[in-house]
Amino acid sequence: MSRTVLLVDDDAAVREALAQTIELADLTCIAAGSFVVAADHITPAFDGIIVSDIRMPGRDGFHLLSHVRGIDADLPVVLLTGEGDIPMAVKAMGEGAFDFLEKPCAAKDLLAVVERALKTRRLVLENRELKQLVETGDPAARMIFGVSEQAADLRTHVRRVAQTQGEVLISGAQGSGISKIAEVIHLSSTRSKRPFLKRAGSGMDLIALSEALTEAGRGSLFIDEITMLPAQTQLALAERLEDGEAARLIAGSTRDLNREMEAGRFNTDLYYRLTVMPVRVPALAERPEDIPVLFRRYVAQAAEQSGQPAPDVTPQIEAALMTRDWPGNARALMSEAMRFVMGMAEAPRTDAGLGLVEQLAQVEQSLIESALRRAGGQATVAAKTLKLPRKTFYDKCARYGIKPEDYRS
Repeated sequence: MSRTVLLVDDDAAVREALAQTIELADLTCIAAGSFVVAADHITPAFDGIIVSDIRMPGRDGFHLLSHVRGIDADLPVVLLTGEGDIPMAVKAMGEGAFDFLEKPCAAKDLLAVVERALKTRRLVLENRELKQLVETGDPAARMIFGVSEQAADLRTHVRRVAQTQGEVLISGAQGSGISKIAEVIHLSSTRSKRPFLKRAGSGMDLIALSEALTEAGRGSLFIDEITMLPAQTQLALAERLEDGEAARLIAGSTRDLNREMEAGRFNTDLYYRLTVMPVRVPALAERPEDIPVLFRRYVAQAAEQSGQPAPDVTPQIEAALMTRDWPGNARALMSEAMRFVMGMAEAPRTDAGLGLVEQLAQVEQSLIESALRRAGGQATVAAKTLKLPRKTFYDKCARYGIKPEDYRS
């Protein structure tokens, strides 16, 4: 929230007293003795409010109000009036002034109006950012791929988390795309036009942390493998967050943060701040139906990058991919796609004699086997995962010669 007040008054004594009142309320005050000086600060990027005297030599408060409305009609201007200037102030209200105060005004009266104007300004700017976000599309839909229920839930959860302002913890297995999810959260938030900074937690000292927070500004700072932060840096980060550091922290971890905290390797205060809004990225083994979707996309990207024609991804290839557990997740699948494009992958050969029904059967068989493998051979669990009635599931197992007990560990 902006806490900046541009104060314009030609009377140096009054200006100094008002500036002191504003600054004692933990607000930032920019003092100007004339319209000419103030005009340098009144830009489309100015996110504060203006408090200005009406009567000033040369260009007065009416001229300032007109100038402001030409730049940003929603920028609140509070006018200060002398005893005989109230009719003028009422006229100014009709022309778009936010409010007016009669001089001399009590500190509590001034601060009450200023806080109300700042709140109005914050709401206006947030609504603008949200509107701009909608107009630029949906980053979650553009960047989080998959047709599975898990992928859909991830997109929904990321959108919700993005609209909050608190710290975020993204967890997942190696190669699951944690940093990508962090970028989606940033792009889906009201900070999307501000910096998005990525830094590794390993070896980040106090100086590097301070520089990163400064560079991120009022944007987002993503720290990958947050558990790798040195203990002193963890403590400093927790304290900075407690003080209301402007940058939003998005942390990533492939380790169990709770276990690290209980073992004394992770700062307790930082742990509880991060775990308010957790985001978990599901592994590919949990959503095998997404593997063909992702693989085709990675093949297209690899072909474009290498200047090679994109090979045909047949159902047999998809079926073979879906039977694998992919411990390296999206990163490993991406590498496989590059090898496939370059003709270096050990992909099954296409059987031109197979018709559509036979090819689809191969895919179906692979899905059943993958579900049983994940369920440890428990047919009921596997059937539920595939959203199939138990009888239908057993019928399909019999058709393909699949024995659930073969998958029990």
